[in-house]
Order: sequence, then structure tokens, then C-alpha cells
Amino acid sequence: MNVETLSQAFLNTIRAYVKPDIMMVKKEGRYTPISTADFAADVRAISMGLRSIGLRPGDKFIIFSENRPEWVMTDFAGLCQGAVPVPIYTSLLPDQVRYIISDSDARFVFCSGTDLLAKIQAIRSDLPQIERIIAFDPVDNPDVMPLDRLKRLGRELDARDPEAFEKTALSVRPDDLASIVYTSGTTGVPKGVMLTHANFVSNTKALDASIEFTDRDVILSFLPLSHVLERMTTFSFLYKGSTIAYAESIETVADNLVEVRPTIMISVPRLFDKFYARVMDNVLSQSALKRKIFFWALNTGKKYSSKKLNKERIPAWLAWERKLAYKLALHKIVERTGGRVRFFVSGGAPLSSEIAQFFYGVGITICEGYGLTETAPVLTFNNFEKVKLGTVGVPVPGVELKIAGDGEILAKGPNVMRGYYKLEQETKEVLKDGWFHTGDVGYIDEDGFLVITDRKKDLIVTAGGKNVAPQPIENMIKNNPYVLNAVIVGNGRKFVSALIVPDFDKLEDYARSKGIGFSARRELIDKKEIVDFMLEQVGKSTPNLASFETVKKVVLLDRDFEQELDELTPTLKVRRKIVEDNYKSVIDSIYRE
Repeated sequence: MNVETLSQAFLNTIRAYVKPDIMMVKKEGRYTPISTADFAADVRAISMGLRSIGLRPGDKFIIFSENRPEWVMTDFAGLCQGAVPVPIYTSLLPDQVRYIISDSDARFVFCSGTDLLAKIQAIRSDLPQIERIIAFDPVDNPDVMPLDRLKRLGRELDARDPEAFEKTALSVRPDDLASIVYTSGTTGVPKGVMLTHANFVSNTKALDASIEFTDRDVILSFLPLSHVLERMTTFSFLYKGSTIAYAESIETVADNLVEVRPTIMISVPRLFDKFYARVMDNVLSQSALKRKIFFWALNTGKKYSSKKLNKERIPAWLAWERKLAYKLALHKIVERTGGRVRFFVSGGAPLSSEIAQFFYGVGITICEGYGLTETAPVLTFNNFEKVKLGTVGVPVPGVELKIAGDGEILAKGPNVMRGYYKLEQETKEVLKDGWFHTGDVGYIDEDGFLVITDRKKDLIVTAGGKNVAPQPIENMIKNNPYVLNAVIVGNGRKFVSALIVPDFDKLEDYARSKGIGFSARRELIDKKEIVDFMLEQVGKSTPNLASFETVKKVVLLDRDFEQELDELTPTLKVRRKIVEDNYKSVIDSIYRE
């Protein structure tokens, strides 16, 4: 079948990849397989069930759930009816959920169970257009339809009209709207990105052309399916018949990696940062001999991977040393990922070069890419054939890039959105002469690799007129073991400063080792010797910066940034304006002198 729509992709998958474990889910303490036949039957039943309760082509419906097989089944069920799924992050507050449901004109809401249903019920009276709420799990509420009942209705309708499902699925056109995905919004109100079947399918095929994955691969899914990267790669993996196993939660990923033993996983840099920090903490707690062996092994691995990445000849002695390094130390780290990983994919934010070098040195490949919700999402990708650390890769097939006069990255391709839902003016501002204006600033190097420097709106202009890109500096600072998070400030000021969230376990240990007394975090971070120490750590982590980029002062915060305070997006990116507003008095005090 020549696949041009997601409904065709589904029909192709269930015919071409008949297997006992197209999906896996944790039940009663162990991972249980879901066969292609059961997956197909459930999608068909949900799809016809939606038809039986009045869903029409073009209708919008909400998916408000954690990652699980029913999320994907419901997604495909709607797509095969020509409907438009609208995903919502489970971490959003009721007011944000209300806005998306209302703005999207959704008629139906799917939610997972009691906890998320409570969020819906709290705003139900403000959503008169909602006709039906369907719950994946059994709930004690007569106004909520259980998914099992919807599937029963679907099977009854299917029995009466067995040709309707496939006929409807094949009637969907490539230019039909496939989803409205609301941006997590680092600034302002979230916008509904309209993505077509052609947008998703073109990106699915571009990823398939960029890197090899097959029906033998096993993927661990933990990044929210509301995130367009996880959703599109789910389409991609099922398109090739790969098995998808669902992590229980983000907190259990470390355990689930060992249980599932995946060959591929999609992630954001924050997880790799945490993995790296745990490994280093463990290494530094060991004996001097074990530390020495580990760092020798890691350095050997980095030398080996550097030559491999640069396609240089690898001397026999280095190949031998790399085998010894793996046997002595590196294999233990690989085993923490299950021991079968072929590659990880990193997206959503810049990956630190230091972290990438660490993983490559260990023997784990991280393919970093770049894209946006508006581009469905992948624009560029580092793969096995074309890779350069510190970049986000080369354009995927079908995508064109160019750099505007002010450094903004512009993109063109079949994956670029139709526009923002009900926002004609905002659409015109970003889609000009066929080019999508990404809002990111960067450059294309001499080898064709894209380098991102920052968000256009995030660039800091000092009082002296110097442009400072905060993200690269923040990433360098966050590599310091004493730092959990960092935000650079200084727009319109004489110099650059940083808001620092310390890693309190390490900072408290340091304070005790130096005999610095404290009774609470607030008291600790107010001590001059601690502030001076952290400024020194920032300086060590950011060598070779220009004078105007150098952090001159730091303020230590007693808590990390929080989604509940709107300081972080659901994908854990900092909302810079909100943070600066929340800490305005603190920032003002830095410059008062």
C-alpha cells in the first residue's frame, strides 16, 4: 500500500506486521504483550464506537491520559474516522485544560481514570460543548462512559456494517486535518498547531529514510504522547512494525529500561543529564582505584568514539584498549539501559556536548535532532552516517533550511503545519512566502550541519548593546555537579547574572566539609562563602566566554522551577519571562549596587 495518510499507515501495519507483541504494558508487576490482532481489533472497536455516538469526520476530541496502549488505540481510532484528536498534557492545570478544550471545539473527551477525570469534572460546567466523557479505566460515575462500553457499541455497529470501518479509513485524504497540537508555550497563551495527515506521514517517512529501525526493534515509550516528537515517532515505529513498550511513569524509567531492554528510546536532554549525574555520583563514591579505572576507561572510549565519528582509521592498540575498557567498566553503564540499546534519540531542547561525548564514550549513540510542533516535528537529524556533536544534524529528506538576515532559522517542507487554529494573524506572522519562521537563531556550518544558538526572543541585549545567547551558557553551568538548574538574566543591564538552583545534597555536603553551619536551605544559600563558592563553580564551568558573556553575579534559589507555578512547560523547558517576573525583586537586587 502506498501510505499517504495515518489511517492508511494503520491498515498497512496491521496487515504487514502480524506479531504477538506489537505493544507491551506493565500489568500486575510484569510486562504483558498485546498482539497485532488485539491492537487492530481494539482500534476498530473504538473507532466504530465513536461513530455510533455521533463522531463525524472533522470532529475534534480530547485525549487526556498518561502514556498507555489505549492512548494510541484511541488516536488511530479517531484518525480512521477522519476525526481530529487533540492531546492534552496530564500535568496542565484545570484552567489550561479548560482553555484547550474550549478553544479546540472538541465534542468528546477521553481521560485515563479517576485523577484526570477530577480535573475535567472541576471545569465541566464551563464546557457546554462536551457531549461525552469516556474513561479508559473503570470509574464510579454514571455520567462517564467506560471504554469497554464504547468498544461494545463499536463491535455491534461493526457487525451490522462490516465494510464501514475500512471504507471510512481509506476515504481520509492526505490534506485532511489529523490533529491540533497545542504548543507548550514558553511565552504567552498556547496556540493550536494544525497538522495534516500529509505533515505526519512525510515526517514519518523522512525519519525512516534517516535511520534504520525494523520490526525487530523494541522501543521504551515514556516521553508524553502529547509531545509531538513522541507521537510522530510512535507513528514511525508502528509504520515499520517495531514493538512499543510503555514505561509506568517517568519515575520508573530506570527500572523499566532494565525490564524492557529496549533497542531505541526517545527522550529529552533532561533525562540524559540525570542519568549522567547518577553515574558520576556513583563513580565518585567508589575507591580511588575504581575511580581511576573508570576515568581511564571513559577517556579510552571517548578517543575511540572520536575517531569513529570522524571516520578516521582506528589503530589496533586503541581497538584493543576499548574492548578492555568496556569489559572493566563501561559495560556496567550500558547494562543500566538494558544492554541492547542501538541508539537513543534526543530532541525538544539542546543536548550538552559534554553529555553527548560521555554517552558516545560509553558506547551508546545519541542521535540528536531539531524541530518544532509546527513542523510535525523533525527538521534536522544526526544519524549514523552524518553526525557532528554540538550540532542538531542535517535536514531530513524533503526539508529545506535557510538563515534569515537576523540569524533566524527558516524552514520549508511537506511537514510544515497548515497554520494555527483560529489564529489567522499569528499564522501570517510565521508563514511567509512559503517559509516557516522558527523563532530560533542559529547557523549552518561548512559541512551543512545546523547549529542552534538560542531562541530569538530569549537573546539578551546588555546595556552596552552586546547580544548574549543564554541557553549555551545555561547548559554549561548545568553540567556542574553543584548545579541543578540555571537561568541567565541581564537584559538591558550592565552585566550578565545567573539564578542558580543548587544541587542541595552536594552543596550541603560541601558546607559540612568546610564547617559552615546552617539549619535550613534558606540560611545556607544566604551565606556569603556559599554564594562565592557557587560563583566560582559557575566560572569553572564557563571558561573562554567573552567578557560581556561572563556571569558576574549569582543568586541562589531554595527551590527548583515548577510546572505548577507555570515556570516550566510540560516538556520541562523554562518559561523565561515567568521566571523573571516571579523573581523580579531578586533580580533587581543584583543590580541595585
